[in-house]
Amino acid sequence: MAEQAGTLRRTPLSRDRVLRAAVALADDAGIASLSMRNLAQELGVVPMALYKHVANKDELLDGMIDVIVGEIDPLLPEPDWQHVVRRRILSARRVLRRHPWAPLAIESRNMATPAVLGYLDSMIGALRAGGLSVDLTHHVMHALGSRILGFSQELFDTSRRAGRSGPTDPEPPAPMPPEVAARFPHVAEIARAAAHEDASVVGSGCDDQFEFEFALDLLLDGIERLRRQGWTSAR
Repeated sequence: MAEQAGTLRRTPLSRDRVLRAAVALADDAGIASLSMRNLAQELGVVPMALYKHVANKDELLDGMIDVIVGEIDPLLPEPDWQHVVRRRILSARRVLRRHPWAPLAIESRNMATPAVLGYLDSMIGALRAGGLSVDLTHHVMHALGSRILGFSQELFDTSRRAGRSGPTDPEPPAPMPPEVAARFPHVAEIARAAAHEDASVVGSGCDDQFEFEFALDLLLDGIERLRRQGWTSAR
């Protein structure tokens, strides 16, 4: 056993390797499975070896978030600010869909990580370069919320389950019981419409990507209208 432990301690590590192994572990089994002990086992080292590269689990999560944000496409300057912002947000969404635990990790932090701050700073810069005033940009950031990072907590959101415990086969949405549908007819009407739209996709509910882009385009079009009007919050 002592010889085995010595071998594990001699395994070369780097901070980048630790973070990327943690990302892969969370991708496979969800953020709830992530622990220093499990990560050490995945890397083939003793747990104490990890603390030379990350001080604790909080620092590990911060580093993992920064790895994920680093996968988002960089801003490409164009005359149309809406296209610039939309493309970057959808790039962020593609990244977060590859790592469904990432929204949970981002929301759990008390302070934004350096990479998240850098991302937000560049997005604010894109809005300002597009002609939005500081006042309008401030309120736009509130309106976009986490959507600017590529995710949002939708009304009918099932993706967070995969983020906590890892990907699973989707379960078909349960039909609404007749007595519930009779009591809440408008909710039932929407549920039936969603089921009808996705009838060709087995086991699916609403198309999350479509709904995300639908809401994003509504926001961006409304923001552009306000920009053209010279809107200020003083009004």
